[in-house]
Amino acid sequence: MSRLSQADRLGVYVSVPFCRAKCSFCNFASGVSGAGRISEYVLRLRAEIDSAGARAAGLGAELPRLVDTVYFGGGTPSLLEPEQLRQIFEALRRQFAVEKDAEITLEAAPEQIADDVLEEAMRLGVNRVSLGVQSFVDRESRAVGRMHTGESCLQEIARLRSKGVNEIGADLIAGLPYQTRETWRASLEAACNSALTHLSVYLLEIDEGSRLGREVLGGGARLHAPGIASEELAAELYEDACEFLEENGFAQYEISNFARGAEHQSRHNRKYWERARYLGFGLDAHSMLLRADGSAVRFANADELNAYDAGSSGEITEIGESEAFEESVFLGLRLNEGLGVDGLRERFSSTRVRDCGERVEHLAREGLMLVEEGRWKLTRRGRLVSSEVFGELLAVMA
Repeated sequence: MSRLSQADRLGVYVSVPFCRAKCSFCNFASGVSGAGRISEYVLRLRAEIDSAGARAAGLGAELPRLVDTVYFGGGTPSLLEPEQLRQIFEALRRQFAVEKDAEITLEAAPEQIADDVLEEAMRLGVNRVSLGVQSFVDRESRAVGRMHTGESCLQEIARLRSKGVNEIGADLIAGLPYQTRETWRASLEAACNSALTHLSVYLLEIDEGSRLGREVLGGGARLHAPGIASEELAAELYEDACEFLEENGFAQYEISNFARGAEHQSRHNRKYWERARYLGFGLDAHSMLLRADGSAVRFANADELNAYDAGSSGEITEIGESEAFEESVFLGLRLNEGLGVDGLRERFSSTRVRDCGERVEHLAREGLMLVEEGRWKLTRRGRLVSSEVFGELLAVMA
């Protein structure tokens, strides 16, 4: 399938914001709810899917009906009942033509995807499972409220493979309480020695959006905040991961993502970084669609459950040429392959590209970027401080 034809297809994201327990580091719009609340949510979700065409038309946006990626994120979507999954898929297939070879991903927590759910998910087309592991070290997992052990994670990976799931990913977090370079290496080794085909490596976020973040900022200790790794150690852990994973078969293709070969990369997530069209359904889901004149519009759903149920919408952002250029640079540079300068010149004014290119050359002299074979790229050090790099570029593009 060509890159152009992929861009003309739609990616769909479905938010299922329910968990068995809320992890202390989580800053997503998710939480613990009873079965009745989840059933009500599924009804609302189906109604939203059925109204997708009307919503796009109201924004003056084009809505492709051919879908090549579907991503069930959360929360923990694997907690849905088989019938609830079926109802959501039926709604999607009423409105969209989901390709036979579409990549369909289901996020799950280890030990929280029952056999009947897995069987129904695979029957409906799910061919990729992403596990919220975070750490294979039991002390670290317990400290942030995870319910699994390292051994149970490995057993879950093996079980998924035995059931016929060939694409299995996992998340790891650098900077968890009590983490050391030795325990981090143990997690990386466990991941590489398993049947995983994809890994996402994130730095622990400290902000007011999570209970742990609030405790760190407030100087508390109940949620193990004093045990959190320093920023310097977390940066070292990230660099260790980049080096170790590369040496053990996981090639980095984006700031936080690694795969055992290009065929195992997340096609859905690449849509975000390549500014392809995608449509989100459910709580706090985000979307980007194009208009006939080539402009883009981003819009979001409410990030509070009662407001979503009441039909409230989130922000609508018009994307003009200036914003599109900024997004193209920031998102494209997240990919290890970087940005093709000729492609930028085809879509944007030569002045914008020239001014940005001058700052790129400056950052390259500082060892944060590369300019090679007509492409702009971040170096490994540049990826570690990508926020600062993007801030430098933004100063030029503003």
